[in-house]
Amino acid sequence: MSSTEMIATCSTDLFDFHGGIHPEEHKIDSNKAPILTLGLPPKLVLPLSQHIGAASKVHVETGQKVLKGEKIAEADGPFSVALHAPTSGEVVAIDDQAIAHASGQSDRCITLIPDGQDKWCELDVCEDYLQLNATQIQAKVSEAGIAGMGGAGFPTAIKLAPPKLSHIDTLILNAAECEPYITSDDRLLQERADEVVAGLEVVMHVLGVSRCLIGIEDNKPDAILSLQKALEGKAIQLCVIPTKYPSGGEKQLIKILTDKEVPNGKIPADIGIVCQNVATVAAIYRAVRFGEPLISRITTLTGEQISDRRNVEVLIGTPIDWMLEQVNYQAAKVERLIMGGPMMGFTLLHADVPVVKTTNCILAPSLKELPLAPPAQACIRCGLCADVCPAELLPQQLYWFSRAEEYEKAEHHNLFDCIECGACSYVCPSSIPLVQYYRHSKGEIKQQRENQLKSDQARERFEARQRRLEQEQFEKAAKRKERAEAAAKAQAAKQAAKLAREENDSAQTALAPTAAVKEALDKTQAKLLPVEEQVDVAELKLAWEKTQVKLDKMFDALDDAKVNNPEQVDKLKRAVEKNQMRVNQAKLAWQKADKAQQAQVKVSLQATTIETANTQEHEKPDIKALTLAVEKAESKLVKMEDALANAAEDQKEKLTRAVDKNKVRVEQAMHALDDAKMSLARSNKASEPALSKQIELEKTDLDALALALEKAESKLIKMEDALAQATEDQKEKLTRAVDKNKVRVESARHALEAAKGQLNGKPSDQTDGGKS
Repeated sequence: MSSTEMIATCSTDLFDFHGGIHPEEHKIDSNKAPILTLGLPPKLVLPLSQHIGAASKVHVETGQKVLKGEKIAEADGPFSVALHAPTSGEVVAIDDQAIAHASGQSDRCITLIPDGQDKWCELDVCEDYLQLNATQIQAKVSEAGIAGMGGAGFPTAIKLAPPKLSHIDTLILNAAECEPYITSDDRLLQERADEVVAGLEVVMHVLGVSRCLIGIEDNKPDAILSLQKALEGKAIQLCVIPTKYPSGGEKQLIKILTDKEVPNGKIPADIGIVCQNVATVAAIYRAVRFGEPLISRITTLTGEQISDRRNVEVLIGTPIDWMLEQVNYQAAKVERLIMGGPMMGFTLLHADVPVVKTTNCILAPSLKELPLAPPAQACIRCGLCADVCPAELLPQQLYWFSRAEEYEKAEHHNLFDCIECGACSYVCPSSIPLVQYYRHSKGEIKQQRENQLKSDQARERFEARQRRLEQEQFEKAAKRKERAEAAAKAQAAKQAAKLAREENDSAQTALAPTAAVKEALDKTQAKLLPVEEQVDVAELKLAWEKTQVKLDKMFDALDDAKVNNPEQVDKLKRAVEKNQMRVNQAKLAWQKADKAQQAQVKVSLQATTIETANTQEHEKPDIKALTLAVEKAESKLVKMEDALANAAEDQKEKLTRAVDKNKVRVEQAMHALDDAKMSLARSNKASEPALSKQIELEKTDLDALALALEKAESKLIKMEDALAQATEDQKEKLTRAVDKNKVRVESARHALEAAKGQLNGKPSDQTDGGKS
């Protein structure tokens, strides 16, 4: 069949992509011999990472017996695949071993020693597999551990479940196999085209598409004939395309068959297309129909150092050196093994590494067949690399950016669109290994991204921790502020109570100036409360304050435990609750005793007042004691008014009543003093010596009254100055204070003038012209 006839088998138009090259194919060396199934090797080494994404997670233990097809490692997340035992045997090691990688690095591997029985585990066979729904088929493919077998090993189950927003309308089977030397897909199509077509039908069923295209190069006539026979009566189009490297690239094949281009940074599913490899589709069929996991693959063994060049079906994990021995590999003095083809493959550092799911070719060329690259020379800016680039990039510019480590500029020039086909290096007259520079730059950029991601995550964790600590500190400060405000209110209440007690003491002094009255008061208090039943209010108050201090410390300990010692939080909460109960009990005991004491004082004052009235009938008034009582009462009144001005809202009502009561007491004390002075004056008229002595006493009182008036006037002046400079929200309060102080000044002036009139022998109402 001619190329023209084969191309005519495709009912759709074909297109072309930019660039491309035509290297020597060397395919006929291995595609004529049938596939050879190799036997069991002495050991199987199975790396946990044979695909893109997370490595598999070990599912067995050392010394465990396993059957063929049994799962020995499970997928660790969506971008991971399971791993199965290629034959029955014993797991002898789970350790790091050398793997097939350009760096020669080691990786975690499971070592299995075959027992020679090759006994299968129980498989999930399904004859009517096309009746399964998409979810069931996806689960079977995922369970079988299938990854892409022609490229980087992308998990196949992911491709069978494209994003929901993607509308898939076309399935493409990539049978181009454009890489020189490699013929594994070619030979698979020649011998098992029916399985490949059946696998395509399964994928079409899962994706729900009716359009399927097979892209195959015209240098595979036998495979094309096999496909034509297998496709009879099938709604699948066979498209034979001209041979050109790299037409097997995913984006290039899409361009050839559909004239669509995958946008930068996107995947084929974003334009409604899914691509699958020949060997991958065959593995899907075996998994869905027979329940077989991916435990073997077809690999091309070729090159002049191999006598029996052909394709072999080999178990995953087979050592490459043992496999080469089965095809008469003759190592030369300069041993050189390449995994993959000469364009995109990489050199193995040694042959004692295992076959993996993506091993499609082992090339053992002689130096004459594939000479070593000469030393790189300076770029002559010929532009040939740009002419052959299938991705339409600027390889020369990317080379300069990569060499200068200007990775940001290289990425800006679409470095990641490079498919690393090697066409630019192939035509470079200066023998510059351009692809190696690109691979290195991609690796550095990916590493920088990972580092930046870790840094961002660390910063986010740090910022979240700082916000959490700040919130905890804020809450702790708020609690402390609440406790401080509560303590301030309690202190204000204590101050008010203290002023009230001092007021009562002052009143007691004013009403009981004589020793007889004091004795009567002591007798009354003794009658009200026996000595053995009296309660020490000060001690109760001190006990309450100590428990409150202890409670504050326990609150601080609880706040610290929430941050530094969470396991102690519950214990501290219980302790805080118990101590809060003790605080409440101590406070209640103190308040109860304090109220009882105040009630006793009140009763005592009433009794003393009666006793004083009876006593004053027989005793002369004590002018000095009454004057002292007036001064104390006025002083207490001033303090209480100041306390009222600074008190909290919930304390003002109580203090206002106390101030009003104290004003009454001051007026009473002043009237009592005036009456005493008048009585003393009348009683002393008959006795001049006694009057002279009283006048001397009155002079002392007159000096004290003058000093009190001077202080009151000075305070009034200061308060009027403060009122003149006050803000609007302070004026109302200061105005009331000024008015009150004016009353005090007038009262002091009236007391002074009255004292002067008495000293001169005049009635008090004559000292101010008859005004009182």
